[in-house]
Amino acid sequence: MDQLINRNVKEIEISGIRKFFNMVADTKDMISLTIGQPDFPTPNHVKEAAKKAIDENFTSYTHNAGTIQLRQAAANFYQEKYGISYSPETEVIITTGASEAIDVAFRTILDKGTEVILPGPVYPGYEPIIRLCEATPVFADIRKNQFRFTAKLIEPYITEKTRCIVLPYPSNPTGVSLTEEELREISELIKDRNIFILADEIYSELSFERPHTSIAKYAKEKTIVINGLSKSHSMTGWRIGMLFAPEGIAKHIIKVHQYNVTCASSISQMAALEALTVGINDALPMKIEYQKRRDYVHNRLQNMNLEVIKPDGGFYFFVKNPPTKLNSFDFALSLVHESKVAVVPGSAFSQLGEGYFRISYAYSQETLEEGLNRLESYVREHLS
Repeated sequence: MDQLINRNVKEIEISGIRKFFNMVADTKDMISLTIGQPDFPTPNHVKEAAKKAIDENFTSYTHNAGTIQLRQAAANFYQEKYGISYSPETEVIITTGASEAIDVAFRTILDKGTEVILPGPVYPGYEPIIRLCEATPVFADIRKNQFRFTAKLIEPYITEKTRCIVLPYPSNPTGVSLTEEELREISELIKDRNIFILADEIYSELSFERPHTSIAKYAKEKTIVINGLSKSHSMTGWRIGMLFAPEGIAKHIIKVHQYNVTCASSISQMAALEALTVGINDALPMKIEYQKRRDYVHNRLQNMNLEVIKPDGGFYFFVKNPPTKLNSFDFALSLVHESKVAVVPGSAFSQLGEGYFRISYAYSQETLEEGLNRLESYVREHLS
């Protein structure tokens, strides 16, 4: 029956991040620095709101776009944090995680043969969906530009087939963000072109050097903003995403969303309402801790003489492999076998990630210290 499976589905693969994690997860005494899973618990007041929703039998379908109270809270959040106004009635959709938001956005705007420009290296969750839409991902090499995805870098990749530019910032896997000036230049680049921007801003509340700026501030009419509570409120398993788009775009996205999931979990929606109102600043203490960890990891990597760019936000480092003859996957596998520490091979983040590895510092200080001790021992042994 395999020959009857959709060709596009057969040609995509499980995320390289998960594939590698699953491969080494059962290794005894291993330290894993692989998954972008916050090590903080979901705030107690958020969990209590979910319990209350269950006790009060708030267990039915909601409006396809989410409860109006939650959409209002999401709109207020973007207004207060980033100064952008969205109508909760027509321009906000609550999704089953940011991943579903990305899926329904692409399926709404992409046609067969269109092109999507992405930075490379990049999070592997975009390319498979683009290909399932029979569109073509076009990777712009950001490696020699300090991992900065700028207008000057994007422009040569624009063709008459370009339908969308993906802006993930702060970035997974590099942690690099974009400045207001860089965002203005990108908005000017597409000003007279029929090109969408999909802005994945899931790490917006974990920006260290400067407050996050959404490109919707400059190109709202062409921008679909993706966000959610997984990273900001340590709510990965609650599966709550937020999609913001002008009414003319959102009215079509909601159709795809409806047939995809009907609506996000009603219980999770009540937890999200608490997070976006009472807990609007819950990310702040987490951000402070992540910044401390970033500085610690950066110092350790520099002391190992590894080539690395200091992240602006999020909780990842994208590190140049030490000079061995191993490719990214084999290097990461060797690290597991010899030193019992797991990182993600850079090849998981497109072909342009080859020669690098990703470290997540969404782990306790104790775990980071031990993991980096093991990495340092490996590097010293192989480079001495």
